[in-house]
Amino acid sequence: MTHRTFAARLRRLTAAVVPPRLEPVLLAVTVAALTAGGIARLAGAGALSDLFWALGTLFAVVPAVMWVLTALRQGRAGVDLIAVLALGGTLAVHEYLAGALIALMLATGRTLEAAAQRRAFHDLRALLEHAPRFARRRTGADVVTVPLDEVAVGDLLVVGPGEVVPVDGRVESAAAVLDESVLTGEPLQVERTRGEKVRSGAVNAGGAFELRATATEQDSTYAGIVRLARQAGAESAPVVRLADRYAAWFLPLSLAVAGLAWLISGSAVRAVAVLVVATPCPLLLAAPVAIVSGLSRASRLGVVIRDGGALENLGRARTLLLDKTGTLTGGRPRVVDVVAAPDVKPAEVLRLAASLDQYSPHILARAIVDAARERGLVLSVPSDVTEEPGRGPTGNVDGHRISVGRADTTGARPAWARAADNRALLDGAAVAWLTVDGRLAGAVLLRDPLRRDVPRTLRHLRAAGIERLLMLTGDRAAPAREVAAVLGLDGVRAELSPADKVAAVRAERERAVTVMVGDGVNDAPALAAADVGVAMGAHGSTASSEAADIVLTSDRVDRLADAVIIAQRARRIAVQSALGGMLMSLAAMAAAAAGLLPPAVGALLQEGIDVAVIVNALRALRVDQAVRPALTPDAEALIHRFAAEHDDLQDVLESVRDAADRLSDGPGPEALAAVEETHRLLTERLLPHEHAEEHELYPALAPVLGGPEATATMSRAHTEIERLSRRVATHVQLAHESGGLSPDQLDDLRSCLYGLNTVLRLHFAQEEENYFSLAP
Repeated sequence: MTHRTFAARLRRLTAAVVPPRLEPVLLAVTVAALTAGGIARLAGAGALSDLFWALGTLFAVVPAVMWVLTALRQGRAGVDLIAVLALGGTLAVHEYLAGALIALMLATGRTLEAAAQRRAFHDLRALLEHAPRFARRRTGADVVTVPLDEVAVGDLLVVGPGEVVPVDGRVESAAAVLDESVLTGEPLQVERTRGEKVRSGAVNAGGAFELRATATEQDSTYAGIVRLARQAGAESAPVVRLADRYAAWFLPLSLAVAGLAWLISGSAVRAVAVLVVATPCPLLLAAPVAIVSGLSRASRLGVVIRDGGALENLGRARTLLLDKTGTLTGGRPRVVDVVAAPDVKPAEVLRLAASLDQYSPHILARAIVDAARERGLVLSVPSDVTEEPGRGPTGNVDGHRISVGRADTTGARPAWARAADNRALLDGAAVAWLTVDGRLAGAVLLRDPLRRDVPRTLRHLRAAGIERLLMLTGDRAAPAREVAAVLGLDGVRAELSPADKVAAVRAERERAVTVMVGDGVNDAPALAAADVGVAMGAHGSTASSEAADIVLTSDRVDRLADAVIIAQRARRIAVQSALGGMLMSLAAMAAAAAGLLPPAVGALLQEGIDVAVIVNALRALRVDQAVRPALTPDAEALIHRFAAEHDDLQDVLESVRDAADRLSDGPGPEALAAVEETHRLLTERLLPHEHAEEHELYPALAPVLGGPEATATMSRAHTEIERLSRRVATHVQLAHESGGLSPDQLDDLRSCLYGLNTVLRLHFAQEEENYFSLAP
C-alpha cells in the first residue's frame, strides 16, 4: 500500500469511527424542556407544562431507541433499554413530569459517558509525517527525485544529511552515520560501513551516502511499522461499559418486577412506576461521574487519559510491559565516568573534550558539553574545527591539537586505556576518546542512565496490584539484563523489532489486562495492541502519543503509578456508587410494585437516589493516596539544591577512583599527588555537602517520610563516608611525616579509596532515588 493510499484510507476510517455527537444537543433540549415546563406550571399553565415535558420526553426517546438498537446489533442489551421502556411508559400513562426527569437523567448520563468513555481512534498521522514520500535515485551521473512507490529493488539511491532512509537497503559508500532511534528507541547514533544493511525510517546523521535498495517501499521496515500500528489498533476490542456489565442482571430483574406488578394488580401505572424508579440512573450517572472525576484528578497530575474505558482498564491491569530507552531510562546519554591518563586530571579531560564538542552536533557531544557545564568547568573556544562523520571532531584548543571520538585502533594501547575499554564493556557504556597532540589523554564514558523515579515507581506499582513487570526493548541483551536486574523486573526480552513487541503484548494480553509503556515511534504498534497504551509524551514521539490511550505529559514515569492508583480508586468508587444506587432502586421498585409510589413521586425519589450516588462518586476527585508525599516549599528547595550539588560533585567521585587506580603503579610522587588532591576535594567539598545533608535536608524530609527512622540508614552511610575520609587523611599525614607513601600503605589506602568510591556512588544513587525523586 502506498503512502497516499494509506493516508486516504486513514481519513475515511477516521470519518467512519467518529460520528457527530448527539449527547450535548440532547442534554440542552431536555434541560430546556424541563425548565420551560416548570415555569409554565408555576404560572398556572398546566396544559402547556405537560406539552413541554412531553416534547422533552419524545426528543429523548428517538436517540435512546437508536442506542438500544445499536447495542442489540452488537449482541448486548444495556442500561438504555430500561430508559426507553420507562420513557415510553410515562407517555402512555400521561406522567409527563416523570418522563422529562428520566429524559434529563438519560441525557446527563450519556453526556458524561461520552466525555469519560469515548475511545479515541488510534491516529497514525505522526507516523505518516515521518515517512519519506520521495527518494533520490542515481542513474550514472544523474540524480533524479522520484516518488517512493517507483523505487525498485537494486536502485542506487542518494541519502543526504538529515534525510530519512526511504527504503531498506545496503550502504554502497564508505560509511553512513545513522540515528535509528525511530526504529529501536536507542538514542546513540550508529555507523554502518559499506555493505551493511540499513532500515527505512532511520535518519542520516552524517554526510551523504549511497544506498542500494533491497526492498520496495511496501516491503520496507517503516511501512511495516505503520501497518502493524494500524492492524493492532483495529484489533483492540471496544471496552464494555461498566454500566452495561451491571445492567446484564439489573435489566431482566426490573422487567420481571414491573411485569409482576402489572399482572398481580392489573394496573399499568404500577408497572410504569416500577420502571421509573428502576431507571438505572446510578448506572447512567454514578459510574460516569466517578470515571470523569478520576480523569479530572489524573489530568491535574499531568496524566492525560483519552477515555473512561482506558481508565477502567488501567484500574484492572495486572501486567505492565515497559520499553527501556526513554521510559526506564532518560532517553539520552549522560557522562557516567571520566578516565584520565596518568599525567592528566579527569576534570581536564572532560573540559578539553567539552571545549571541542561545543562545535559538534553529535548527541554524545551534547552530553559531554552538558556534563562539563553542570560541573562548572570553564570551556575554551576551539578553532580550525573539522568533523569526519563517524569519527568525531578535531580542532585546536588552548594551543593543542585535540580530537574527540573514535581512537585509532592500531598499535598497543596503554594499560589505563585497556582498563577504560573493559569498564565500558562491563557497564554497557559508549566511549569518547580524547587525543591531545596525537596521544591518548583520556576517555569519557557515556550511558543512558535510569530515571531517578523508576525504582520508587515500580515498588508502588507492585503495591497497587501489578503482578508482572516485564521489559520489552530493541536494545542489546547485556545492558537490558543489567537494567532488569537493578530494578527487579520479572523478565526481559531484548533486541525486539516492532513486530516482536506486538507479539509479546498479544501473548501477555491472553493472561491478564496488560499495560504497555513506551515513547518511540517503534513503540506505537505495541501501545496500540495493549489493553492500555501509555506514552511518555514530554520527550517521546508524537506517534507513540497518538497510538496511546494515556499520555504522561511530564517527563516522569512515576506519574504512571499515580494514574494506576487513581484509576483503581475511581473504579472502586464507581462500583460502590452503582451497586449502592441499585440497591436503593430495588427498595423503591418494591414500594412502587405495592402501589406506594406513583410515577411522578417515584421519579423525584429517584432524583434523591441520584444525588446520593453522585455525591459519593465525586469522592474520586479527592486525593486519597499518592505515590509521592506532599513536600513543603522549603523541603522542595533543599532537594533541588542538593540534587544540583550531586551533579557538581561528580568530579570528586572520579578523583577518588582515579587516585585508587594510580596507586596500582606504586607509591610514587604522582600517586601521592593524586591522593593529596583527593583528600583536598573530600575535605573542602564532599564532607561539607554530607554534613549539610545530615543537618538540613534529612530533618526537613523526616516529617514527610514518617519520622527520623526513615532517614536513619542514609545517616549511617554519612558516618561511613566520614570514617573512610578520615582514614585517607591519616594516610596522607603519614606520607608527609615519612617523606612519601610507603609500600605498606598501598593496600589499605587503595582499599579505602575504592571502598569510598563504592559507598559514595551507592549513597548518591539511594538519595537520588528515595529523596530527590520526590520533587517535581
